[in-house]
Amino acid sequence: MPKIHANLPASTPSHCWLVALPGPLRQLFTYSVPEDFVVHAGARVRVPLGRGYRVGVLWAPTQTVSDWVIKPIESVLDAEPLLDAQLLNCLAWAADYYHFPLGETLLTAFPPSLRQGDALQRAALRVSASGVVALANESIRGARQKALMQLLAAHPEGLPARDVLDFPASVRRRLLELGWVESFDLDVALTWPEAVPSGVPTVAPVLNHAQAAAVALVCASLTRFAVWLLDGVTGSGKTEVYLNLITPVLAAGQQVLVLVPEIALTPQLVRRFSQRLGLRPAVLHSGLSDAERLRAWLAVRSGQARVIIGTRSAVFQPFAHLGLIVVDEEHDTSLKQNEGFGYHARDVAIWRARALNIPIVLGSATPSLESMRNLELGRYQGLSLPERAGGAALPKIYPLDVRQQRMQGGLSDVLLAAIEQHLLAGGQVMLYLNRRGYAPNLLCHACGWVAECPHCDSFMTWHRQAQRLRCHHCGHEQAVPSRCPGCSASLSPRGLGTEQLEDVLTALFPGFGIERLDRDALGRVGELDRRLARIHSGEARLIVGTQILVKGHDFPGVSLVGVVDADQALFANDFRGAERFAQHLIQVAGRAGRADRAGTVLVQTHHPEHLGLNQLIKEGYGSFARALLQERLEIGLPPLRMAALIRADGRDADAPKYLLQTMADWLAQTLGDTLVIWGPVAAPLARRAGRFRYQLLLLADERRTLHDALNQLEAWQGSRRPSGIRWSIDVDPLDMA
Repeated sequence: MPKIHANLPASTPSHCWLVALPGPLRQLFTYSVPEDFVVHAGARVRVPLGRGYRVGVLWAPTQTVSDWVIKPIESVLDAEPLLDAQLLNCLAWAADYYHFPLGETLLTAFPPSLRQGDALQRAALRVSASGVVALANESIRGARQKALMQLLAAHPEGLPARDVLDFPASVRRRLLELGWVESFDLDVALTWPEAVPSGVPTVAPVLNHAQAAAVALVCASLTRFAVWLLDGVTGSGKTEVYLNLITPVLAAGQQVLVLVPEIALTPQLVRRFSQRLGLRPAVLHSGLSDAERLRAWLAVRSGQARVIIGTRSAVFQPFAHLGLIVVDEEHDTSLKQNEGFGYHARDVAIWRARALNIPIVLGSATPSLESMRNLELGRYQGLSLPERAGGAALPKIYPLDVRQQRMQGGLSDVLLAAIEQHLLAGGQVMLYLNRRGYAPNLLCHACGWVAECPHCDSFMTWHRQAQRLRCHHCGHEQAVPSRCPGCSASLSPRGLGTEQLEDVLTALFPGFGIERLDRDALGRVGELDRRLARIHSGEARLIVGTQILVKGHDFPGVSLVGVVDADQALFANDFRGAERFAQHLIQVAGRAGRADRAGTVLVQTHHPEHLGLNQLIKEGYGSFARALLQERLEIGLPPLRMAALIRADGRDADAPKYLLQTMADWLAQTLGDTLVIWGPVAAPLARRAGRFRYQLLLLADERRTLHDALNQLEAWQGSRRPSGIRWSIDVDPLDMA
């Protein structure tokens, strides 16, 4: 794939250009450039393809092939490139590294409206000078004409024509004929509000010794590339380190990108950064409207927005002058996209930092094993925050043996007594259960009928508030039967979910207020902010939630954390299960005891003697993670080896397995001993959405060996695409399901 050069000239007449188009093919398409078109790499064009037209991105000029029929570009959508040379090269690297079509990869860098071919200038209407006079003289007679004139007068900068479509076309046409309204092209790149409404930054707290040392070390490298791993215990003030690093970068006239793993984390960071820095950060994530995303995207690209807070796709944002990248919670698996374009935002961010020759800071209380390995190898530089800011003590973690114990709604008597004690002492209590819904399943005790998903090898979760059975894998849902479909007996819930836990706590501890934080409860816009406000005000003293609780929220009033069911994660069937369990436990435990109140964490388990659990509790995450690294070394698993997972699925139960077996045989014969090939085996969820799923794991000691094998496999398999079978490559897989 040709490299894009920063000074690539505009085309001359009759040139042909390579165009990247969305679709499953990894090839580029050749089109001719009409004589009156001036084109640049990184600009969007509309081109004919088949019987229709597609929006693509100009890639590079190419030679005309005389015996081909070359179709011309239909139109150029951008007068200048929207993606610069550095970003184009980054996208090319990502497409190559993750073995994904370039056209689809390039679209990741655009907001939805630009992917669809919207122009950066739109037809708009505004009141003319004669229209101002007509309004002043009250000479406008028609009620609809007057209403439209008043609306436009309230927006002297003009309104897009599509925003006034509620008014009849005859009304708009008549005002244009009278000359009271005029049309013009409105540039969607509006001025970004630099300052926050208050305009008064908050005072920064004094840094402790470890924080100040970390800031000093990174500041000394602001003019060069370096990867810094900021390993700080929960509550150690990592955000203060970020803010102290951002200030000199902004003073130098540069931009800062802060990547977060979840949308839920952006509101609190935006508020804190706004109050502290006195400016409004640009926010980039999928929860925004198309117009909001476009506006932020353009402000970042132009340099008007100087601090950018976004989820993983923000790593592909075009920047005017980026000076620092921060990846918060770098261990979080949400930074890796699992479906389609399987990129890891942390690793792409490191590539961009290297290309721009700027530093990048990876922050976490529980660093990933990949980052710890890179620290051992000297690729990363370490920063440590071993103590909590403000002198707060780390919480005490205790395993709670629930064998042969009486349980009420999944809660042991010991945990219930602790909850009551902390509530009466004025504290808040948080209970962590990584299972949403009321119950994982409905069961008939009379005949054994179980509510199963008709499309997946999984049970359906009962959501009592919505009165629906839902599959959390394929999305299928159905009404809850009033009686057993098999024998007409009554049905009972099996297992425990956050909805049921909320009901149990409400009944046992009335009057204390409770909030549930999970995906079901936070569906409406603004719901997270409302619930967090009740928690921070103390109105809600009990907090129940799933993984959302471990995502970096600060709850100063929480003095007790209860892990309701540790065993479900402790014995996960994924080789990364132990790592994730440790990260979740330490992260959720870190919500306790952040202010002057001591924190306690009780972990309910049927295996209190578990060696890994006890090592984690007694020796901390660092010791536990190093032991895991040693295990991975002995077994030959990532991050000590490079990995790629090949997935295949189809309606026929045997076809995807046969395809992967064919691939495995060919790889073994072609590449010999350079690869370790495991499988094919059925995926942990063997049937999903009516398709049977198999996977093949490839391991190699060297990254180049792995990618050479994948390239050869794609070339060999490219002309052998079996009908009805989908297959894909996941490089550096995190989710083995």
